[in-house]
Amino acid sequence: MKIELGPHERLDDLILDGMKVIQRDDQFCFSIDTVLLAHFGAVPHGPALDLGTGTAAIPLILTARGARDLTGIELNPVMADIAGRNVALNGRDDRIRIVEGDYRRIREWAPSGAFAAVYANPPYREKSRGAYSDVDGIRRACHEETASLDDVLDAAKYALKYHGRFRMVHITERLTDILEALRARDIEPKVLQMIHGRPDKEAKLFLIEGIHGGGKGLSVLPPLIVHKADGSYSEAVDRLYGR
Repeated sequence: MKIELGPHERLDDLILDGMKVIQRDDQFCFSIDTVLLAHFGAVPHGPALDLGTGTAAIPLILTARGARDLTGIELNPVMADIAGRNVALNGRDDRIRIVEGDYRRIREWAPSGAFAAVYANPPYREKSRGAYSDVDGIRRACHEETASLDDVLDAAKYALKYHGRFRMVHITERLTDILEALRARDIEPKVLQMIHGRPDKEAKLFLIEGIHGGGKGLSVLPPLIVHKADGSYSEAVDRLYGR
């Protein structure tokens, strides 16, 4: 199909299943943390929701893994438009639905407990912390200007069915707060994996899975190393890309 790109837009290779994604250089572009989250845990067998879907990279990757009922919600109208175009571009209209809206108002468009799995790659930084970008779309994706961590977890709790799974990637400095906040919402932390940029570097990111109404007991997986010492991708990451 003919692909028409607008100002600031480019076409990137998602690698999996030959898929392509439109991205903008004046908006937040997905990176390796998005890919790692989309591959974290088993493929959802029921409806799955991606909070703040951006380019729809997570739903697209999940379809490559076999998922068939996905919803991505996106507040930014520019990114919601791109997400919808990416779904159509890759012929995933029958498996992915894009909702332009605010997941803080999820009660307006989804019933409670409607999803078997919820994914979130939310803004990592609190509004008052860290370096700020001058570009609105990038800054709001990195800092909690439009949605806080509590907003993300409240939406996840509402959306998840009993024993549904919540999966998120976040920065390690907020790990303790996140574990406490999950348990406070009856989303029991069950699986944790630390992400290291290189073998000799401390973890900066982590993946967490919680189960709504799950019993106590946390499993810590072996660490995931993104790059070898020479800077090339590790074997673990290459496998995610089918290489």
